[in-house]
Amino acid sequence: MSDVADVAPEPPKAHVTLIYVGPVAPHWDIRSDFGDRKVVEDFWSRVQARLVLLPPHDPQFRRNRHRVILDAERENILLSWDPPALAEL
Repeated sequence: MSDVADVAPEPPKAHVTLIYVGPVAPHWDIRSDFGDRKVVEDFWSRVQARLVLLPPHDPQFRRNRHRVILDAERENILLSWDPPALAEL
C-alpha cells in the first residue's frame, strides 16, 4: 500500500461570478468578491478569450464553459454563474 499524506486543501485564491448580461455583445461580465486582483484579471482575460461573443444558446458555449470551469479548478478559483442555470447547460 502506498502512504497518502493527509493534505488539507488550500483555501481558494479568489471567488468569481460570471454574469450573463444579455443577448447584445458583450454577453459577459465578471464580479469578484475576494482574491488577488492580478489572479482575477488573468482569469478574466482567459474567460473573455473563450466566451466573447458567445451567448449561452451557441453550440460552442457548452465546450468553452467546460474549459472555463476546468481553468477555475486548476487555478483554485471559486466560480459561480449568474444566472445559476448557466452552470448546468
